[in-house]
Amino acid sequence: MSSAAVLEPGVFRRYASDQLLPLAKLVIENAFQPIVEVATGSVFGYESLLRGHDRLGFASPLELIDQAHDGGQLLALEQMVAHRALAKFAGLPDFSSQTLFLNLDVRMIRDGQLFLEKIVQHLRQAGVAPSSVCFELSERFDNTSVPEFAELMSEMRKAGFKLAIDDFGVGHGEMKLLCDYPVDYLKIDRHFISDIDVNPRKRHLVKNIVNIAHVLGIRVIAEGIETEAEFLACREYGVDLVQGYFIARPTSFVTELQPAYPHLAAIGLSRRSSQSLDEILIRKQIEKLPTVFENESIDSVFELFRRNPRQAFFPVLNANGEPRGVINEYHLKEFIYQPFGRDLLKNKVYERTIAHFVERAPIIGLDAEAEELMSLFANMENSACVILTENMRYAGVVSAASLIKVVNEKQLKIAQDQNPLTGLPGNRAIRDFMYQAGRDDDEQRFFCYCDFDHFKPFNDHYGFQMGDHAISLFAALMKRYFFSDEHFLGHVGGDDFFIGIRDWSRDELEEILERLLSDFHDDAVALYSEEERAAGRIRGHDRTGVERDFPLLRCSIGVVHLPQGLILDDIARIGTEIATVKVAAKESDRGLVFASYGDAAK
Repeated sequence: MSSAAVLEPGVFRRYASDQLLPLAKLVIENAFQPIVEVATGSVFGYESLLRGHDRLGFASPLELIDQAHDGGQLLALEQMVAHRALAKFAGLPDFSSQTLFLNLDVRMIRDGQLFLEKIVQHLRQAGVAPSSVCFELSERFDNTSVPEFAELMSEMRKAGFKLAIDDFGVGHGEMKLLCDYPVDYLKIDRHFISDIDVNPRKRHLVKNIVNIAHVLGIRVIAEGIETEAEFLACREYGVDLVQGYFIARPTSFVTELQPAYPHLAAIGLSRRSSQSLDEILIRKQIEKLPTVFENESIDSVFELFRRNPRQAFFPVLNANGEPRGVINEYHLKEFIYQPFGRDLLKNKVYERTIAHFVERAPIIGLDAEAEELMSLFANMENSACVILTENMRYAGVVSAASLIKVVNEKQLKIAQDQNPLTGLPGNRAIRDFMYQAGRDDDEQRFFCYCDFDHFKPFNDHYGFQMGDHAISLFAALMKRYFFSDEHFLGHVGGDDFFIGIRDWSRDELEEILERLLSDFHDDAVALYSEEERAAGRIRGHDRTGVERDFPLLRCSIGVVHLPQGLILDDIARIGTEIATVKVAAKESDRGLVFASYGDAAK
């Protein structure tokens, strides 16, 4: 048994405090935890985590770091840990397309320039681009209160490094960082992710955090995901990247790291198999502008503007192909038109790269709704475009003029989809509503499928004009009882209708649907002859051509209930449930059947 094993932790820790750095070199390791793309399950990068602190008698890495700071050894410890992490990262087969996330303690900022120089030197030796490294700004302390902070952030950006706010929501000065500094990533603290699938307040907060970040061109990482439900909720609310035990635990063995995680890809199979109308229209308007990389020379930008004289801006990417923002022509004009200005920009002593002139732009995925893109324009003052991404990489840009075309074409398509008899939206709009409502779990939702019973013999006997009259009567009654903008009314076709309801109780909806069925029955009976009303039946032919008696016209409604907190994005599964409960409604005396999602098929 080793001597270290028999020492009390407190004794060993006191000894370690005097020899912290030499001992740390012996026992401290770097563990990597994957950060993956929500949409694909592919690895985007790794967060480097300190391990081995317990062997020195410390309960957590933070205690070890605090001890190093108190002993004046923080810079040396952080340099050692960062250099080891970079060496391990550079040994990965796909490191050039991935990102290494390193924590930056605010107490190092005063020595930040020296730390940065050492990192840059090590990167050159390892052949790793600065854009492959992201520094996470610890929110244990108020970063912005340190005088040297602003200068260090500027130097990091100019060097090409990425920046992230860590533990967003529980730290200091986070909104100041968002407002004043060009941050690339925002990591939502585990506190807001834990049980997000069952906590409405957390869901609202995360939704709004994601929206604010995307307006500012910042990607969002959810950390600490431990369950499939948390993962699905984060995906639904627009989170870009995720990490946590549900994805993969940290490991110090690079052989255990995977390029992608199949269990996430399998979950992704339940997503829509087809594009939404918005995505189809947006893809038609995408402009694939030429791009420049942030660390290219200014000369390359001049050449790009020379070849494209009518273009006022170009997207700027980092070495990994992720958008950083745009470079505008007017940023360079002051140098172009002043004496020796262009020569000054190209002077190595002056050291001006493209990174110095990058301006923020809203960044969002291709699967966003057209209205969301318009909102980004409205909330981002003087924005030249919205940059679109696909799987986190640059896909193109859309201008305000292009988006107006998208919105107008969408409205035209919706109008074309409307049923000419009732003026109600058709199947495409119904599918879009079901998809959106299925993913919005803040409220309970009801999908109501309405279908006439014994419509064929009535239509055959009285003619299509009277059949259209019956259909119009039902549509008018639907509009009378469901008039709020929160309600969705659709006409599937013929005598089939759809009603979508949010945030009603079952009792409220049941009462209104019963009144709807009763009123329609009364109106429908009045369409028959006096003799048929008295008999309560009509003679006609069924779908096989057999003549028999049929009851008078009525409507049946099958209702599928999606409880609050349930997220569904598989329209096919919802459609199967609706079809099942519709059959049950037709077979019931009442003509109205409710079923919670998952119960209809039982």
